[in-house]
Amino acid sequence: MAPTDEIIGATAAAANMTEAEERSRPVSNLLFIIAMQAEALPLVTKFQLTEDTDRSIFTKGVPWVRYYGNYKDLQINLVRPGKDPSLGVDNVGTISASLVTYASIQVLKPDLIINAGTSGGFKAKGASVGDVFVATDVAFHDRRIPIPVFDLYGIGARRSFSTPNLVKDLNLKEGKLSTGDSLDMSPHDAAAISANDATVKDMEGAAIAYVADLLSVPAVFVKAVTDIVDGEKPTTEEFVDNLASVTAALDRAVTQVVDYINGKCLSEL
Repeated sequence: MAPTDEIIGATAAAANMTEAEERSRPVSNLLFIIAMQAEALPLVTKFQLTEDTDRSIFTKGVPWVRYYGNYKDLQINLVRPGKDPSLGVDNVGTISASLVTYASIQVLKPDLIINAGTSGGFKAKGASVGDVFVATDVAFHDRRIPIPVFDLYGIGARRSFSTPNLVKDLNLKEGKLSTGDSLDMSPHDAAAISANDATVKDMEGAAIAYVADLLSVPAVFVKAVTDIVDGEKPTTEEFVDNLASVTAALDRAVTQVVDYINGKCLSEL
């Protein structure tokens, strides 16, 4: 079956199910949103996914890259925002993440989204390089709108989809995730991250959570720590030094998560 035919079939099936029916049946359509190629490719290999070289499911001209395939009882799509056409670097950050999440949900109709990726961690909150966390909550730390109610909108605090059984059975760590569009951390960001009570910080999570919530798709956030933000080493140096080894740890954790999800409905997670 061609990839486009698979999508049409999944879309038609989803349209004929009520929300209650969707929640009570085993998860079958899993969507990964992953920002960086280095984070995505180990999972592409692990789950033996095929790159969609046609790219016709998305708007013409966008650099987004989709991989697809079947793993056990799951149909898996993995989408990353691709590379900047001019600079050739990964399209990281909230704008690309929100756009690709919206488009992917519209076309692929997932039962569940997993945003997997690397992150900074805070030793004051118990994080160490190589730790993998499942985010309990997500929020922004760089959308400062000091007007009543708008300030809460800017923070955009949301609970992620709760997976208590998954976390317990796989013995995974939990913590709050804070998102901003800068790798470094200004004093303003530091104060906001502290107010968010965050254990880890990234550049995409809260944007993905916003879109997923808007379109009523459950989302799980799995983050592996590459650098200790409140540590002694410069963030950029530590990130580069640890990216390969931490991506391997992320790969192992995500594989455990997918194996656990296989055959279960959302309420069992």
